[in-house]
Amino acid sequence: MTSPGRSAGRGSDGEQLKSGRLGVLGIVFFVVAAAAPLVGMTGAVPVAIAAGNGAGAPGAYVAVGIALLVFASAFSAMSRVVTNTGAFFAYVGRGLGLSAGVGSAFVSVFAYLTIQLAVYGFFGGLMAGQMDATFGIDAPWWLWTLAAWALVLALSVVSVDVGAKVLGTLMVLELLSLAVVAVAVMLEGGGPDGANLVESFAPQNVFVGGLAGSAGIALAFAFASYIGFEATAIYGEESKDPERTVPRATYAAVGLITVIFAAASWAVVSGLGTDDVVARVLEESSVDGVPLADPAAVLFSVAASYVGDWLATVMSWLVLSSLFAGLLAFQNCSARYFFSLGRAGVFPGALQSTNRHGAPGIGAIVTSVLTGAVIVVFALAGLDPVLNLFYWSSGMAVISVVLVEILVCLAVLVHFRGTGRGGHWWSTLAAPVLAALGLATGLYLLIGRFGLLAGTVPEGVDPAVTAWQLSATGWTLVLLPFVLFLVGLVVGAVLSRDADQRPALRDVVG
Repeated sequence: MTSPGRSAGRGSDGEQLKSGRLGVLGIVFFVVAAAAPLVGMTGAVPVAIAAGNGAGAPGAYVAVGIALLVFASAFSAMSRVVTNTGAFFAYVGRGLGLSAGVGSAFVSVFAYLTIQLAVYGFFGGLMAGQMDATFGIDAPWWLWTLAAWALVLALSVVSVDVGAKVLGTLMVLELLSLAVVAVAVMLEGGGPDGANLVESFAPQNVFVGGLAGSAGIALAFAFASYIGFEATAIYGEESKDPERTVPRATYAAVGLITVIFAAASWAVVSGLGTDDVVARVLEESSVDGVPLADPAAVLFSVAASYVGDWLATVMSWLVLSSLFAGLLAFQNCSARYFFSLGRAGVFPGALQSTNRHGAPGIGAIVTSVLTGAVIVVFALAGLDPVLNLFYWSSGMAVISVVLVEILVCLAVLVHFRGTGRGGHWWSTLAAPVLAALGLATGLYLLIGRFGLLAGTVPEGVDPAVTAWQLSATGWTLVLLPFVLFLVGLVVGAVLSRDADQRPALRDVVG
């Protein structure tokens, strides 16, 4: 039953997601898997250390985690009012109106499609290298990517329960490997310079260089590492008691991701030595004299030194399983957004149908068709799966998500002030204001450092020290989320003219 004031998805059998199938743990599995901690540790953390604030990088993850916990408070306030698999679409629509809701939906769909494409590129590139080095199988990256693409489609169509079980198994192994490394470093006394927590977590070391300098770089990469945590609300319609499950899952996911990144990145910093960690990271990641060409080697080096070569080998395969887990998580997010927009009449109505498993099968198929087409285009164009598909797509995705999170903060403020229901002052006033300020700062950092995030800086410019220097390709990628938001505003304005004749749309905006 839907309580007064709440919004839930409408539809007949075959047009509803199967409810009551997910608890807090199942949703957290999806969200943490989407964050792909092992991928962040091998990709983002070494760059945050070397190009950012050095030994203070672990503290940057704590700072961002605290900011997102504040956002989670505002986010959870709206999740108690609206239960809709469209999540941000429904939240922004309820607070800021239909046009803004559709605009946010366009950006959200774009975010989840692009992050999935980023992971496909990274997976294909790493798998090709791994299979060649280990088994001598020399196959192009796109072959491995399309194999993963087919398996992800099959699992997402069958049932979200199957996906949760798969993600849970992979994620436990992934987190266990990071825990083993962290414990091993601690048992050795914290590395060559000891267990120095001050160097990594004291504010003066975390924010060294200021937001325009080294601290800004580290915080930008930290923001990028958290993408996916907001997906808890997408599974609200399929959860048990969504009023309690979604907020609890959100807090648990953000807290767990923060602890994972803070502890594991500290283990890397301490294991290499806090005094000269930047030099060690550059040395370990260097390939043919090019620093940070192989950032994954940094974590593997620490694992080999403190545990053994066997763990470094295991972790090199677990990176691939982590990527696959992320693929499945974001596939589910995109499919459910398509389902919600089809049900609301924004996209074709065929998208609102579910299969016999209660999963949005058509939405999953559409998601795969779109991602598959882009993969084929990149393959035919001869573009690199990591340097182009991964970096370009992930840069656009994180800007898109932060943009929509800011809109959610504004929606919470407007909704609870306008309805007169008020709610608790912290979650409906203080939290959204503070979170919006923090997220706006994060968006500024992400755009300013987009050249470093996506590898799109003009020739001759050092991306590690220059902000707001982008090539034409870089500016195009940065502006795409904002263009899509404007397109969504126009579409929403057109739809709002006959919203009274569209029950599903009225259900979203209240």
